[in-house]
Amino acid sequence: MSQAAVLPIAAALFTPTRDDDNLYEIIDGHRVEIPAIAASDVQIAFKLGHYIQSHVDASSQGQAVTEMLFVLNSQRRLQQRPDLAFISSERWPLDRPAPRTNAWDVVPDLAVEVVGPTNEAEDLLAHIHEYFKAGTLRVWVIFPRFQQIYIYSSPTSIQVLTIDDELNGDPVVPGFRLPVAKLFPNAPVPA
Repeated sequence: MSQAAVLPIAAALFTPTRDDDNLYEIIDGHRVEIPAIAASDVQIAFKLGHYIQSHVDASSQGQAVTEMLFVLNSQRRLQQRPDLAFISSERWPLDRPAPRTNAWDVVPDLAVEVVGPTNEAEDLLAHIHEYFKAGTLRVWVIFPRFQQIYIYSSPTSIQVLTIDDELNGDPVVPGFRLPVAKLFPNAPVPA
């Protein structure tokens, strides 16, 4: 494990107290606190989520959420919290309300991680493998410092996008297109 604190828990779903503001994930039944990400990284995840949600609202394709804890494997008591996720209406119908629990018992179609200075490579790769093992269809890993997005269609199939490229949501978010430069505040945005 990384520098994050690991605390054992008895139940598969952790119920936080009112004073519990730390972000966490559940790995093999243990609560693992995850470091907060930089404000600029939160802004990138939120901005991308806004673009995706604006696109899917017109077609009722699904919903984008940020910092949501997902149950990826209830038997292994594995819950992960991507910076952004997209859940298609096939996996969770739009007329079905989100649960009133800490963790959403649905596997996202798309998981997005924004890499900052507190992320460790081994932890990130472990997350990517777990997403795919659970049934996530795509994982996008955003590297703000390098203004790149790694598009994973499997743990070993990766496409790297730069600010000169266009992010294509197919097949997970059909029809979604976005110039990569729009996610980075200091990048030149193509006309």
